[in-house]
Amino acid sequence: MARNDDNKMSREEAGRMGGEATARSQDKEFYQEIGQKGGEATARNHDSDFYEEIGQKGGEARGNNNNGNQGGNQGSNRQGMSREEAGRKGGRS
Repeated sequence: MARNDDNKMSREEAGRMGGEATARSQDKEFYQEIGQKGGEATARNHDSDFYEEIGQKGGEARGNNNNGNQGGNQGSNRQGMSREEAGRKGGRS
């Protein structure tokens, strides 16, 4: 257990323990509800440029993770859309 100089629990340890307790006491619907609330709050506070930027970053990160993929689709999608185009379209949604 992580302790600080005063032999008190660290914030990291307290957060981990709280998260584990929540996971034991809550169900899938709880996490779906808080996820939806968070998504709605994000949508209120950000514009389409924000979504375009994170979509592009996600596409780039995914592309970097697929570089060694054997036999996979190497990041291409079913409609042949580039990751950049998908990020732009996602940002406009």
